[in-house]
Order: sequence, then C-alpha cells, then structure tokens
Amino acid sequence: MEILAHWKTVNRHRALVRRYCLRLGLVWQGLTHDLSKYTPVEFLRGARYYQGYRSPNDEERQQTGLSLAWLHHKGRNRHHFEYWIDYRIGEDGKVFMGGCKMPKKYVAEMFCDRIAACKVYQGEKYTDASPYDYFQKSKGRGWLHPETSDLIDRWLLLLKEQGEEAAFARIREELKDKEY
Repeated sequence: MEILAHWKTVNRHRALVRRYCLRLGLVWQGLTHDLSKYTPVEFLRGARYYQGYRSPNDEERQQTGLSLAWLHHKGRNRHHFEYWIDYRIGEDGKVFMGGCKMPKKYVAEMFCDRIAACKVYQGEKYTDASPYDYFQKSKGRGWLHPETSDLIDRWLLLLKEQGEEAAFARIREELKDKEY
C-alpha cells in the first residue's frame, strides 16, 4: 500500500482545485472539493491501487472489474457528470437513463478538477491543451448532457487556445449569470 504517496497526491490535487475554484469565486466548492477521498472506502483503495501516473480507480477497475472507490466518489461529488445521471423523460414521453444538465458552478468545478488532475498525473508533460485533449478522448461515449458537454468543451478549448488567464476570466464572467 502506498499510503503516503496517495495522501500527497490527493492533497496536491485538492490544493490545485482549491486555488482554481478561489480564482472563480467558488470558495465553498474549493474548500470542500473531493473530501470524500479521505473516507476509508476511497482512501484505502486509492492507496492500494496507487501508481502515481493515473487514477487508482483505473487500476482497481482493471484488477477487479469495477471501482468501489469511484462508485462511492461519483455519488458524493457534484462536479462529476456521473452524479447527474438519472431517469429522464424524452420529448416522445418515454423514460430513459441519461445525463441531466449540470448547474454551471459544478461545470466550473469540473473544469478546475480536470486541470488539476492533468497537472498532477502528467507533471512536466502538462500543457494547457492537456485537459481539452483528455476530454476529447471520452467525448460522446458517456452520458454527459449535451449542453453540459458543449459548455465544458468550450471552456477547455478556450484554455487550450488562449491559456489560463483568458479561460478563468471568461468563466468568472459566465458564472455571474445565475441561470443554468
């Protein structure tokens, strides 16, 4: 078990997200981001499956067929689109499982989370394109609501093309609009 290494990784990730959330005025979200990672079900599995270059949830999933840590985590953290999957009613009136549109403040936290995760796991290889490129690999395969997908895609593309300062400035402006 890599208890100390995992502890440092979680703390570094949370510190980055906290800093980014504070830049966006999301104080409470920054302070409480990913606190569930310290619960036994998440922390002990994270230490057991730790590799340092990717999420331990991936390794747990690879070895056991599922990640109990991830199932716990996604159900408690609103910045993950999986938290927002529910039964929905389609335009045809039929019920289906799908992603619900996320409130903008949680999409903003997702943005911060994606940058921090890429920086922690990629280290010196990180560029402002990294979060966008990572998102593109999974785009269209999940249950992310189309409007939420378009929003996070636009913000990550802005980061890639214009850098952190421009992206954070634009997101701060968009968060002033309380709709969505």
